[in-house]
Amino acid sequence: MSVLQQIIDRRLSGKNKSIGNRERFLRRYREQIGEAVKRAVSGRGIRDLEQGEDVTLPRHDVSEPVFGHGEGGNREYVHPGNREYVKGDRIERPQSGGGGGGGSQASDSGEGEDDFVFRLTKEEFMRVFFEDLALPHLIRTQLAEVPEWKSHRAGFVTDGMPSNLHVVRSMRGALSRRIALGGEPRRELRELEEHLLKLRRNPRAEEDALIIREIKETELKIAELKKNAKRIPFLDPIDLRYRNRVRVPVPSAKAVMFCLMDVSGSMDEARKDMSKRFFMLLYLFLTRHYDKIELVFIRHHTQATEVTEDEFFHTTETGGTVVSSALKLMHDIVRARYPSNEWNIYGAQASDGDNWHQDSGQCRKILDEQLLPLVRYYAYVQVADAEQNLWEEYAQLAEGHPNFAMRKVSDAADIYPVFRDLFKKEGAPA
Repeated sequence: MSVLQQIIDRRLSGKNKSIGNRERFLRRYREQIGEAVKRAVSGRGIRDLEQGEDVTLPRHDVSEPVFGHGEGGNREYVHPGNREYVKGDRIERPQSGGGGGGGSQASDSGEGEDDFVFRLTKEEFMRVFFEDLALPHLIRTQLAEVPEWKSHRAGFVTDGMPSNLHVVRSMRGALSRRIALGGEPRRELRELEEHLLKLRRNPRAEEDALIIREIKETELKIAELKKNAKRIPFLDPIDLRYRNRVRVPVPSAKAVMFCLMDVSGSMDEARKDMSKRFFMLLYLFLTRHYDKIELVFIRHHTQATEVTEDEFFHTTETGGTVVSSALKLMHDIVRARYPSNEWNIYGAQASDGDNWHQDSGQCRKILDEQLLPLVRYYAYVQVADAEQNLWEEYAQLAEGHPNFAMRKVSDAADIYPVFRDLFKKEGAPA
């Protein structure tokens, strides 16, 4: 009896070797790898996010089934003797630690296997890192300046590449042509054959010279019609039909993300670090998944300023706290550069929530009346546990605006789960 065996090569894919096996392995242990990536993210620095990772999986999780030959039939065995045991002796269990790998006590015997460790490449790590994430409510708005093209079927044409030949349509056309060209001759042929049959059945067919001559003429006509019928080709070049495809412009999903970060004096280094981690995740996610997306970076204390990416993450400017200045600047930029009928507008705000008490109500009003009607989605992340006055004002908007979400982050380990919760695909688990 033949036994089928499957050999899986888990070596690194050097020089494009074993890529298929590696991809199957990553799909099979997708859940365990995802959990390992989540654990790795919480301990990384901002500049180390986009790197590979060594992933450890329990050995029992990656064990493979093994096929062996079972015992069958009658067999005779000869076992060697021993000097320690005789028939009937009871054998004691091994001492603790002798079973191998992972025992809590030292032992001078036993063996085992360590957990299975392999390295995720940079691309594999980032693919797992941003799996099942998407911008909520993204729609295609209009034709871009350089439109995207999509190929559509557009019937059939008489010229084309052999690979586009539609056999069924061509044969159907050939059959229609043969029926059309041969219809009248066939009808005439049937009439002549019936007339010839009547002439031959005439009792005077062998004596009357006129009937004999008519029979010969009819036979010549029948032969000529049959000859012409054979000249109709089974398949003619005019019968060939090729699939036709045309390129048509399609609407493009133009999107802009506004990143608003509080850099006031109440934001200590730990809170600023958590905010930067959140926006770094957002930046990597957007730039890796969307080709046509713009990012606008806004920093604020008592005044808000549009800054570059480098200034957003590295400038050390600080001051008091007036959050409404950032919201007003965002609204002004939207009106000037990003009309809502052409752009998918998104906003993400990070703050400790400690705002000038007379300004928080103004922030809620600006969001409620000016920004939320324009944006597809707006996310607010508070990098503090205590519910400050800004959180209380924003909480009044959560129920009436499905495109508004707010979450708290109190530790660096919470950033990744909160980020996935805010930007998970519709219908996907958090």
